[in-house]
Amino acid sequence: MSNSPKSPDTSAKRRKKTKVDREKTSGFDEVLQADIDHLLRKHKPESEIGVEDASTPPPTSLPETFTEIEVKVTEISSTGDGLALSEDANHVYVVPFTVPGDKALVKIVRHFPRLSYSLTDFLKVIEPGPQRNDAGIGCQYFGKCSGCQLQMMPYEDQLAHKKRIVEKAYANFSGLIPELIPAVDNTFPSPLQYGYRTKLTPHFAGPGGNRRSKAPKEPHKEVPPIGFCYKNQRRDLDIEDCPLGTDIVRKGLKSERKKVAENIGKYTKGATILLRESTARLPKDGVDPGSTVKDREIEVGEDSGDVIQIEREKYTEEKRCVTDPNGTSVEYIDDYFFSNRAGAFFQNNNSILSGFTDYIRQLALPKNNQEDPKPIKYLLDAYSGSGLFTITLSPLFKSSLGVDVAGDSIVSARENARANSLPNTGFAAADAATLFKDVPYPPDQTLLVIDPPRKGCSDDFLQQLLTFGPRRVVYVSCNVHTQARDVAVMVQGDKEKNIRFEIESIRGFDFFPQTGHVEGVAILNKTTF
Repeated sequence: MSNSPKSPDTSAKRRKKTKVDREKTSGFDEVLQADIDHLLRKHKPESEIGVEDASTPPPTSLPETFTEIEVKVTEISSTGDGLALSEDANHVYVVPFTVPGDKALVKIVRHFPRLSYSLTDFLKVIEPGPQRNDAGIGCQYFGKCSGCQLQMMPYEDQLAHKKRIVEKAYANFSGLIPELIPAVDNTFPSPLQYGYRTKLTPHFAGPGGNRRSKAPKEPHKEVPPIGFCYKNQRRDLDIEDCPLGTDIVRKGLKSERKKVAENIGKYTKGATILLRESTARLPKDGVDPGSTVKDREIEVGEDSGDVIQIEREKYTEEKRCVTDPNGTSVEYIDDYFFSNRAGAFFQNNNSILSGFTDYIRQLALPKNNQEDPKPIKYLLDAYSGSGLFTITLSPLFKSSLGVDVAGDSIVSARENARANSLPNTGFAAADAATLFKDVPYPPDQTLLVIDPPRKGCSDDFLQQLLTFGPRRVVYVSCNVHTQARDVAVMVQGDKEKNIRFEIESIRGFDFFPQTGHVEGVAILNKTTF
């Protein structure tokens, strides 16, 4: 690849416009700082734009910490927090639970003068902005709990905001010039905006308030707060009910809180409570429920004792709340069956998974694939977990292989492949950083699916990807900022190997309504320089 920014050929357009630090794109702080810096630049006086001055601008006179001030919110950051400018436009106040246009009363929590912002606690709205809809707030703890940021925002506005998050991620963290980034599609909505979470993990601190300390102490003498952290604090907020949870998870929360209270004298340390929905489909009067595993008995392990039954046309759906991390949870996506260790990772919003997996199925193969002399007919699924993508995509392919570093996930994946009668599907436990070493598929006929953790792909993994050179890539990510960074490496490519990728599409998926989180899916195709 040419290093000259004046190179006339098209490879110049494949260069990064700026250098991106791969180690600093996955954190909350870096994402927030990018939005703060952009807001300050946008409101910088025209006379100062483009002026390079080594001297430090005069500091904004900041109020004392823990004092209350009134601010007006200008925009929402990608973290879900409102941003309000100081009067001289040289400093930003980070204001949770607000929307643009809100005039709010806040309490100063902490100043970061060198970074030009201050954290605040939200106290109340003095004058609501045009986007604010407090009637949409569905939780009594909203405004205190750190879990949700957007309940006061109409759902259509939440989706539009999350589209902007994806756009900003690629603008701020890919370093690619705009011409190489296609227009981001509208955010795929969640069918449920409340009652969708199939997993919650409330916690409580040990005696003395330290949940992480392993030192033995005197048992609790009274029940501590059981729930989640206050916003901007390490202190726990007592949560009796979370409306984001599914019905069985909410029942499980009440039951497990009661059990903890009844046995509080036995706890000398803090604990985290697992609440995980598990679903069984029970045949109705001998009618086939549409599952190949209808007669299979699954021992879910310890549960909350609650049961919810929902009558469907062909079967009765029985819900339980598993509380044992080493127990088994069961999920259905359409008629696909998935069992998993209850404490292991699996997507937590079952209501969106049918549409999500169908979307990826629709885009897994390029248009007119069957007319190609060498069509894509192999699937390689990196970071496969218990087989979500390998299994739901497998019918499209002659052969599918899922690879994951977690051995227990591979055990679950193999069981799931058998349960869904997919003989063309295999799984291997191996480090994703070395998975390309023994891939049995020809690269030009292979679709690669990657779904890494929040930190994204390692440099080594990406270089191996470029060496292998799959024909098409589906990159799924729970962190669109590290996704943007990694996609840029693929777009830049490797000139010595004459391999690079072009982005076909980018879209956000709203797996967690009411929060600032958005999942991202990018589709890329291999090409040459």
